[in-house]
This record gives sequence, structure tokens and C-alpha cells, in this order.
Amino acid sequence: MNRSFATAILTVLALGTTVLPATAVPATAPAPITSTVLGPQSRADDAIAWFAARNGSTAYQGYCEKAVENAYGRTGVYASAIANWNDAVRRGAAHRGDLNPPKGALVFWNISAYGHVGVATGDSNFWATSVDSRIGKARLPYFSNYLGWAQPNF
Repeated sequence: MNRSFATAILTVLALGTTVLPATAVPATAPAPITSTVLGPQSRADDAIAWFAARNGSTAYQGYCEKAVENAYGRTGVYASAIANWNDAVRRGAAHRGDLNPPKGALVFWNISAYGHVGVATGDSNFWATSVDSRIGKARLPYFSNYLGWAQPNF
């Protein structure tokens, strides 16, 4: 040990102060909390984010029901959008013709034998396949033969 280092240690010991070795890194203070933690996003927000992340994709053309189910983390629940709508009607959960669906509600059209379905954003818009031939966001009703909306049953 060199003489100046030993003197410094003795001085510190005499003053009752702790000396950290030269290689020690002082602990960093935790970052201040600047916002309230609200927990995970709601299922509706997750479904909308799923569609937004695939904006412009043609991967789900012809598979609108599969797209909305996948957006909600499911697959294979209904054979088609019209089967999903018919189940909502049967359960008394369908809101026929209502153009003001809440965020995350499924919106339905009778545009083919299989129907069509998308996810409402809660501001009179929705995400779906087949918006300009790809996944996109549009204003309701957009397609002809709008049926209405229902909360997802999965």
C-alpha cells in the first residue's frame, strides 16, 4: 500500500466515514414515479392494436372472422362472421343497425354467404379486413348491408 492511500484510509477511519474501494459503483437512486400504473391494456385495446399493427396487410383477405378472433387471442370459435352474428342474435346480444358500437365491439355486415366482421374503435370507426382490399380502418358503415354490433363472445 502506498503511503498517501494509507494516510487517506486512516483519516477516513478517524472521521468515521466509510470508504468505498476504487472499483465500487455507488447505487443509483430509483427513478421517480411520474405516472400511475394502470395495468395491462384492455382486451379491446389489444384487439385494436393487433389490427393497427397489421394495417395494409392482405394476409387475412377472405378470413375476417379469423382476423377478429386472432385479434382477441382466439381462433376457430366461429366458422364465419355470419355464424358469429347469428349466435349474437340467438343470445339476444345483437344491436341491430346501431352505428354507435363501443370500443372493441364486433361490427357485422351481410355482404356474402359468410358475412363480414370487424372491430369497432369506439369513435364511429372500425378495423377490418377488406378495407380497400386489405386490413384497414374505416368509418361505419363503409360496406353495404350493415347488420349491427355485438360484444365478442370469446
